Amino acid sequence: MLERILQWDRETLIYLNSLGIEEYDHFWSTVTNIYTWIPLFLFFFVLIFWKYKRREAIFVTLTVLALIGFILVATDVTKGFFERIRPNNDEEVNQLIRILHHPSTFSFFSGHSASSFSITTLIVLFLRKRVKWCWVFYIWPLLFALSRIYVGVHYPGDIIVGALVGAGSAFLFYNLYTRIIVPYLGLAHP
Repeated sequence: MLERILQWDRETLIYLNSLGIEEYDHFWSTVTNIYTWIPLFLFFFVLIFWKYKRREAIFVTLTVLALIGFILVATDVTKGFFERIRPNNDEEVNQLIRILHHPSTFSFFSGHSASSFSITTLIVLFLRKRVKWCWVFYIWPLLFALSRIYVGVHYPGDIIVGALVGAGSAFLFYNLYTRIIVPYLGLAHP
């Protein structure tokens, strides 16, 4: 069963990566760079401080930062445990795909996918009743995660598991916030 999943993962990566067009390489290399998204992160925090009272906005921000720390540690520990070689470093795969980046760390699960889906999901959970259009924020993690396949550094399974871990972690942190921070601050449920 595991071998069939891994085979599907390889074949799907090869297929999706082969759809890449050279003229878009710069676009996808820019999308996959975390620094490209700094204005979006700043926008998230501006929205939090705009839509929440100052004291609560600080705790919302601290919750987001704690989630980011958690995801970074979880990603590192998981990659060290599974030690799955990235497609760009796998000799069976790297001759069959276009590679635009060459990280040497392990692949499973995608930190880009986990971090972007966790941050976005938590931000949406906090803002969904205050900013009706906040669901459009999911464009970021979708592009960010897909860019990892395009540049040849993650398998689709890495992306899917990363997204699930990220979204699940966001729900966990939101639940902790509503059970611990909200009563501490003496607030109604967000």
